[in-house]
Amino acid sequence: MSEFTRIIFVGSVMGIICRMWLLRTDYRQYPTYPHGKIIHLALGVIASGLGSVLVATLLDKNYTAVTFLTLAAQQFRDVRNMERQMLTNVDELELVPRGLTYIEGIAMAFEGRNYLVIATAFFTGIATHFWHWYGGGLVGIVCIVIAVKYMAGRTIAFIGNVREGQVRFEGPNLFVDDILIYNTGLKDTQQKILKHGVGLILEPKNANATVTFSNLGQRQAILHDVATILGVYRDSGEPSLVPLSKRDLDSGRLAIFLLPLDRDVEKAKAIVRRAPVLENAYRRPLKLTGKVKPDHHL
Repeated sequence: MSEFTRIIFVGSVMGIICRMWLLRTDYRQYPTYPHGKIIHLALGVIASGLGSVLVATLLDKNYTAVTFLTLAAQQFRDVRNMERQMLTNVDELELVPRGLTYIEGIAMAFEGRNYLVIATAFFTGIATHFWHWYGGGLVGIVCIVIAVKYMAGRTIAFIGNVREGQVRFEGPNLFVDDILIYNTGLKDTQQKILKHGVGLILEPKNANATVTFSNLGQRQAILHDVATILGVYRDSGEPSLVPLSKRDLDSGRLAIFLLPLDRDVEKAKAIVRRAPVLENAYRRPLKLTGKVKPDHHL
C-alpha cells in the first residue's frame, strides 16, 4: 500500500467513524429515521474523503487542488438550508412545535458536524504520514473524543434549578405557584387541567440564566422536548389546552405548565434538566468578574 493510499484510507475511516458517532440519536435529536441517517452518513463519507485527500494533495505539493474545499463549504451550507427548510415545514404539523430557534440550532449543528469530520480526517492523515497507521488511529480517536465533547453543549441543569410547582386556579386564572399562566373559564377544561396538568418552576442560577430563560425560543424548545417524551394531552382545535411558559418579571423565575399524557413529575423534571441550552438563546450579560449587573453599563 502506497503512502498516499494509506493516508487517505486511515483518514477516511476515522472521519466516517466520527460522523457515525455524532449521528447517535436520542429523544430530541434529528434525524430519527433511516433515510435521514443515510443522507447524513453519505455526506459524512464525502467530508472524510475531502479531509484525507487534502493531506495527500499538500504532501504532493498540488496546492491548487485545495480550492475544491470551497465547493465542499458550499455543499455543507446547502445541507444547513435543507435541514432548516425541512424542519420548518414539519414543525407546522406539530402539536407542540420546536420553534425557529431550535430548528436553527439543529441546522447549524449538522453543518458544523461535517466540518468536524473534515478536521478529524485531516489530522488523522497528517498523523498517519508521520507515525504510520497506528499513530493516525490514535490521533483520530483523540479528534473524535474532542468532537463529541464539543458538540455535547450545555443543558438546562447547568444554568438553573428545576422543582415542581403547584397547578391551581383562582377563578378563571390558571397559576403555577404564584405565576399567572393564562385564563380559562370553562369548568370542563379546568377539571382536565387539574387532572393532567404538571407545573414546574425553573429558578435561574445567575443573571445570565435569567436572560436566557427570557428567550421565547429556549422556552419553546423545553416544551417541545417534554411533549416529545411524555406526549401531550391535547388535539388540534383546542386552544384552551396548551402547554405554556410564563416568567416572573421580578425574580426571573420561569413557570412551565405541561399537559403530558404520562403524568410523571419526576420524569418531566429530568427531561427539562436535560433539555439543551440553545446557542442562539444563551446570553452572558455579566462580565467575567461578576461585578457588573446586567442592567448597568453593558
